Parts: sequence; structure tokens; C-alpha cells
Amino acid sequence: MAHDEQKEAAARASLQFVRDGDVVGLGSGSTATHLVRLIGERIRAGLKIQAIPTSRQTQELAATLGIPLTSFDHTQQIDVTIDGADEIDPRLQLIKGGGGALLHEKIVASASKQMVVVADSTKQVQVLGAFPLPVEVVAFAQALIRRKIEALGASVALRQANGSVFVTDEGHHILDCSFGQIPDPAALAGKLNAIPGIVEHGLFVDMASVALIATPEKVMELRRKNS
Repeated sequence: MAHDEQKEAAARASLQFVRDGDVVGLGSGSTATHLVRLIGERIRAGLKIQAIPTSRQTQELAATLGIPLTSFDHTQQIDVTIDGADEIDPRLQLIKGGGGALLHEKIVASASKQMVVVADSTKQVQVLGAFPLPVEVVAFAQALIRRKIEALGASVALRQANGSVFVTDEGHHILDCSFGQIPDPAALAGKLNAIPGIVEHGLFVDMASVALIATPEKVMELRRKNS
């Protein structure tokens, strides 16, 4: 299977985790787009769920497909969130945020009974860090935060889009931080959490319980120990 076919295969495999009556967190990105379209098909076939999207892009797509949407104003418990990842290590630790929706993605994942990650085989790594770690920051403190992250050993680039500074759905900026290999994601997450002005970062530590990774031949199901 080509990469796009692998993404669709992983998204299709994740439908087994969605049941009638569920509140479902809908991820963002190319693999999640396949998921949203597939759920739209199931809705038209009679599936009854409510969904909380993790980005404006996902929200707009879900609305056009007739997927009933809700929000944290009405429910604070999500049954399952299905989302993609930029990197997945053997312990199902993740780097996310390549699409810029990491803040909403982490909030939705944190409110979920179960997080299922869907990805093609290129996202599976032995050690996190080849993909630059997105860090969402308050613009007011951007230069200060950049220096502090550089002091942790990273090279840092301010994310751009269409010739301008990229702005998240919540109005923040993103610093893409290249640390090299990240053998201890929890330790780095703790250091980043301690820096004032960092809104969120793309290390998803002990959040995913299942990963569905599509290879050219099949979809592999991996589970995090003690999940």
C-alpha cells in the first residue's frame, strides 16, 4: 500500500473502537481526515455518536459530513479519541503537532477514556526526535522561551506559513524544536512544562493506549503496557 492507502487502512481499522452512543474525539491531520470521512459514512448508515473535533479544519469537515458535534460545555468525558501522530516509539510515546493543533489535541486526549493512534508505517520510530518537537508559546514571551529551549540543547525555528508567522487556533505561535534523539520523553516534558509562557508541547507521554500502524501488508495493533 502507498502511504495514503496505509493511512486510510489504519483509520478504517480504528472504527472498531467506536460504538453507538459514544462521544468521540476527532483528531487532526491527514490520517484523521480519512477517519472523519469514514465516520461520516457510518453516520449515514445509522451510527449514533457525538464528536468533539480537535481543530477548526476537522470541525468544518465533520460539519459538512453531518457528524453531530458537541463541546466541553456539554460533556467532559470522551469515550475514545482517534488521532494521528508525527512519531510513535515502541512505548507508544508520541510527538504530535505537525499540523499545529497540539493544544486542542492534548486537551481532548486528556479527557478521553482511551486514545487510539492511527498512522502509516513511516511514523514508527525506535526513539523520538527525528521530527522537530512543536512547542506552542505565548507570542509575548516567544524570544525568552526560545532562549530557554535552546539552553536545553535544541535548535529552534519559529514556524511560518505562507510567508507569515503561523498562528494556532488559540492565537499562539509554534516553535519547532530539534533536540535530536529524545530517549526520555517524560523528563523533557517536565522541563518544558516548567517554562512559563509555554502553552503546550507536542510530547504525548503515556496518553495513547492503542496504536494502529499500517504497513504495506497489514495494519498492526500495538498496545501500551498497563494501559
